[in-house]
Amino acid sequence: MRPADYRSVADAIAADIAAGRLAPGAKLPPQRDFAYDRGIAVSTASRVYAELARRGLVTGEVGRGTYVRSEPGRSGILQPEPPPAAIDLQRTHSRLPEQEAVLAETLAALAGGGGEMAFGQYGPAGTPRVQAAAAAFLARDGYAPDAGDILFTGNGRQALAATLATLAAPGERIGCEPLTYPMVKAIAARLGITLVPIAMDAEGMCPDALGEAHRANPLSGVYLQPTLQNPLGATMGPGRRSDLAAVLERTGLTAIEDAVYSFLADARPLACLAPDRVILVDSLSKRVMPSLTLGLVAAPPSLTDRLAASIRQGAWTALGLSLAAGMHWMAGSSAAALAAAKRRDAASRQVIARAALADLRVVGDPQAYHLWLELPETWRAEAYAAAALRQGIALIPAPAFAVAPGHAPNAVRLALAVPSHAELDQALRRLRRLAFAGDDQVVE
Repeated sequence: MRPADYRSVADAIAADIAAGRLAPGAKLPPQRDFAYDRGIAVSTASRVYAELARRGLVTGEVGRGTYVRSEPGRSGILQPEPPPAAIDLQRTHSRLPEQEAVLAETLAALAGGGGEMAFGQYGPAGTPRVQAAAAAFLARDGYAPDAGDILFTGNGRQALAATLATLAAPGERIGCEPLTYPMVKAIAARLGITLVPIAMDAEGMCPDALGEAHRANPLSGVYLQPTLQNPLGATMGPGRRSDLAAVLERTGLTAIEDAVYSFLADARPLACLAPDRVILVDSLSKRVMPSLTLGLVAAPPSLTDRLAASIRQGAWTALGLSLAAGMHWMAGSSAAALAAAKRRDAASRQVIARAALADLRVVGDPQAYHLWLELPETWRAEAYAAAALRQGIALIPAPAFAVAPGHAPNAVRLALAVPSHAELDQALRRLRRLAFAGDDQVVE
């Protein structure tokens, strides 16, 4: 067989997947066995498997084999939206009854003469009034960003895109946790930036590992979530933050601190320990509402101009309506009141989850809106996610978070924010039964 024929073999496997002859979660034979069965070289079989992975049809897991993806045809960088009929355990945007009142009050206030800003067009710095409101809003014990160094984007994802583009050119490297926010993987891929996994433990990224990675092959920056890390829920203690800040100062690296979940926990930002080496990124999506939101970037003075240029070039500037609503929330009591209500809600959902998942290994912080479920050996993550979806529950398997392909743990992330408390309890108890049933005992 000619080497180019690997594509036709891959086409045949793809047809089997499309027709359902190879179901989501099905395990492909080892490459050597596949080559023998097909009468092809092992090197050709390796190219077939690589082509199937490139098309998003299979996922290879070191030590466990190659499997048909739970969502064939998707690359794993981005997860699909949960089906409308499914119980949504994918998204971490909570919706509380208080939010409707806040939205109504905000729109009424802006329409009643307080919304002149809503009709304007602004640059990355917004206006001095919004910058002052944001500086006061972000300030906490030991941290007080300068108002003139705060920039705005349409949402938190745009803020992350702008900061990544500022720190790294195409082909350059950014360090991050080995399991990280899938959108950062997608943004980096779009920008041509290589993400480098840096070892982490129960407190988050390991400072020594960051220093060693930078010495071995220089990084252009580092992205991390020190508070309620997604997906593991890890929060760095004061000592870890201090050690990490020291590494940033010693190496000259700049860190992007994703503080999107910080409203759920009391922790000093990494930015207050290394203000010249940390860009703090936050947004109002999760603490207020995703439909009318604002991305916040608090940058070191030396990077403000470059970040502003990046925001302009990416067309990521915030709309006037978002700036007006954001200032209304930050300068008033709405954002703080919703954050307090969501803290209570997240804690109550964690209690429900840990009771419903009794006897299973869960990892996470009792203040977070997400939980990491480690699966029994009778399952693998992709197959479990596919089986859960067939039972009407949408969740995200570990490979979506893994920076290094094939090195995802056998686990899934459960977002607890969207369903009602009763729906959440019911869904999690079904997931517990499914976990103990095992892949080979599930009856379709």
